[in-house]
Amino acid sequence: MTDLQPVRKEVVVDGAPDEAFELFTAGVGKWWPTATHSLFGEASRAQIEPRVGGRFYEIGPDGDEAVWGSVVAWDPPQRFATTWHVGREPSDAQTVEVSFADAGDGRTRVVLVHSGWTAADADMRSNYDTGWDAVLAKFTAG
Repeated sequence: MTDLQPVRKEVVVDGAPDEAFELFTAGVGKWWPTATHSLFGEASRAQIEPRVGGRFYEIGPDGDEAVWGSVVAWDPPQRFATTWHVGREPSDAQTVEVSFADAGDGRTRVVLVHSGWTAADADMRSNYDTGWDAVLAKFTAG
């Protein structure tokens, strides 16, 4: 099978890299767009356990949990990476890596790379290409 190119997204946000890292990870439950990007719906929240082996998961309004991935790299405030299998089996996971770098003037460049696509994933990759835009728009809005 032919591998597809990673989905790569970049945004610049106000604040130092440590602040952006903290908002993206510890604060994910405050900004993640559950109204449009959730397995349980708008009343749910996302959470990341801050360590290698930790879960990136969603908590539904009734307390049900759905694991979206497992943290595979945790290097605050420079980057973290997670497997990614929202609504699928862990064996079908790709990788999402998010890095944070000083962009000058008190701002941080945030780069998200979603990789591990195969030719069979073409439609899903296309959906994530636009989906990550919506997610990062919520992140930049804080």
